[in-house]
Amino acid sequence: MDYLRRTWAEIDLDRIVHNHRIIRQRLTPGCRTMAVVKADAYGHGDGYVSRALQQDGADWFAVSNINEAVSLRRQGVVRPVLILGYTPPEMAGLLVEQSLTQTVYSGEYARALSKESAARKLTVDCHIKIDTGMSRIGFFAQQGHAAQAANEIARVCALPGLSCTGAFTHFSCADEYSADSRAFTHRQFEVFMETLGLLKQAGVEFELRHCCNSAATLAYPEYHLDMVRPGVVLYGLSPSPECAGMAALLPAMSLYTTVTMVKTLDQHAAVSYGRRYVTPKGGRRIASIAIGYADGYRRNFTNKGRVIIRGQYAPITGAVCMDQLMVDVNAIDGVQSGDVVTLVGENGGAAITLDDFAALNGTINYEECCLIGRRVPRVYMQGGREIAAVDYVIAAVGEQTVRPL
Repeated sequence: MDYLRRTWAEIDLDRIVHNHRIIRQRLTPGCRTMAVVKADAYGHGDGYVSRALQQDGADWFAVSNINEAVSLRRQGVVRPVLILGYTPPEMAGLLVEQSLTQTVYSGEYARALSKESAARKLTVDCHIKIDTGMSRIGFFAQQGHAAQAANEIARVCALPGLSCTGAFTHFSCADEYSADSRAFTHRQFEVFMETLGLLKQAGVEFELRHCCNSAATLAYPEYHLDMVRPGVVLYGLSPSPECAGMAALLPAMSLYTTVTMVKTLDQHAAVSYGRRYVTPKGGRRIASIAIGYADGYRRNFTNKGRVIIRGQYAPITGAVCMDQLMVDVNAIDGVQSGDVVTLVGENGGAAITLDDFAALNGTINYEECCLIGRRVPRVYMQGGREIAAVDYVIAAVGEQTVRPL
């Protein structure tokens, strides 16, 4: 890995498998797992993560779009894959060729997909999305419209070229535990079951019913039904502060970079763009390190983030640049060019988490891991050793894996 040591993310596959097993242990009997690996497995790398989960017994996978789904197939995933979002109806042939399951969320979309697939004498496997309170895509069943939604879904299920084998919904606030949020989640579940009940009366039933995201999988076992959709918990992250501690999850991603240069500056020296940091009386030793906002380390960390060098915290000084940032190492002895810098992870008793990132940026840990850029190679660890390194920049010009070990 030596030649990758500019900036890199380490992904611990053993931890991802551990998290998957923790989730499976909590499931009601007969319930399956649909591992959500969209957005490049939340920035962890969909290929190695999905293969590890497949080997551990994940029943299904979920992605955002057909590009992600085909990527899984090309990387050896053979289990069923659900596309959660839009696929152009003209790609019906590719859906069938790759054995992919498509979300159908409206009558208009269903008819367009049916027209394309029937014209080719194909049958696309589909799961029906029901909107019970998210107000995103889905057949609108909330606010007393369950009967209307059920009628439209029944017509969709009779269209040629479609095989509707599953139905699902998505909870909007299962990760919040106020009385109002819990009541809303319960109401969403009731609307979902009401709609399915009306469909059953009309002679339409589904092999797979699923509604639980990560938070609901942990907090609402009574809603598990036939399958759950764990996402962020697979990567060892809590869906919300309210969910923290509900399961023994282990964070799978660590992020590292290197010290590139150390300078001793006299007092009143300006550091980085905009002179937002000026060295105080007595001067400071300032280290430049090889990561910036183009790598996913946000400019918001200007003058308020920190890193770990030699087991000690070093505060960021000045504006985060596109490719570099500077930190104050005045209190850390012996810092030199080539030292490893921990941005996410543990070193010498000090630790920084993606939740720390999220708190500083006023966002959620999901967003932080997804923002780690494709310029950052992913190094995969298993059994305490490196098994592979993937560099997306090189992969973009034809090499998938830089150096399998």
